[in-house]
Amino acid sequence: MLKYILRRCVYIVFVLLIISVIMFTIYSFVPGDRVMLYLEGPGMMTPEQFQRVYDRTAAELGLDRPLPIQYLRWMGNILRGDFGYSTQYRTSVSRMLAAPMRNTIQLNLAGLFIVFGITIPLGIFTAVRKNKLFDKVTQVVTIVGLSMPTFVWALLFISFFSVRLGWFPISGSATVGFSGSWFAMFLDRMRFMTLPLMVYVFGAMAGVTRYVRGAIIEALRMDYIRTARAKGLREKVVIYSHAFRNSLIIVVTVMTSSLVGIFSGSVMIERIFLWNGMGNVMIESLYQRDWAVAFTMTLFYALLALLANLLMDILYGFVDPRVKITA
Repeated sequence: MLKYILRRCVYIVFVLLIISVIMFTIYSFVPGDRVMLYLEGPGMMTPEQFQRVYDRTAAELGLDRPLPIQYLRWMGNILRGDFGYSTQYRTSVSRMLAAPMRNTIQLNLAGLFIVFGITIPLGIFTAVRKNKLFDKVTQVVTIVGLSMPTFVWALLFISFFSVRLGWFPISGSATVGFSGSWFAMFLDRMRFMTLPLMVYVFGAMAGVTRYVRGAIIEALRMDYIRTARAKGLREKVVIYSHAFRNSLIIVVTVMTSSLVGIFSGSVMIERIFLWNGMGNVMIESLYQRDWAVAFTMTLFYALLALLANLLMDILYGFVDPRVKITA
């Protein structure tokens, strides 16, 4: 197991290097003057003064050197924990991303706990009662949930809960200038988070429920389930100790995929509700050509996806004895 993990870690480093080279090459061919992004403008300077400032900035950024040297300098800064300077926010990338990352983690982790807390029991319940009235109603609801885009549900929820009822604010993540006890601030934040969270949960429940239902139905058709029932085991033991345990491969796949989605899966929701999260920042950085932020987040997403795949393979070996992890 340890040899396998070490080998996969080397593989992750190698893949990240390839991704970094590709991204840096693409970035280098993007039209525009990168030095000008770091300058406030000529202002009251003469052309000669501005040219001196321009040349000094280019030298400080290393943009006056050959492309391979620029890449090595950038990668060296990354390895030291220096992710660059945000030209949009006029601060370091690591400092700028702290708040959006915290907001995204709060929104998505809360959503995942609710989604899996509802969908796993619901998927098992509908699978056991296959073709019954409750199962048919659930299938219709999940099909509708999968068919409607996220932004449509967001607009419907805003229209009903914000415009008509006035329960929740339409956008933002907290009341501007609000101060009080930690509990009052928590309630204020939850009031802003509730509507995006409802849209997130409602949009994700349909797919996960159908995944779990399909996995349980497939497991209930196996011969070992007939054997367990023939031995006189209780139906709950058959379902939860045998069928559900042997369908955990599907559940693990969905859960590990959702871990990657913690930082990138709610881009649409963050844009609609102006939630200051990683997805919203990523879109804005591309619009504003804030390449340091875009680069950092691209590498972060790549690393997260690679680690999630490693975690998925390790969990497969735990939940299914038939899967052997070898170095």
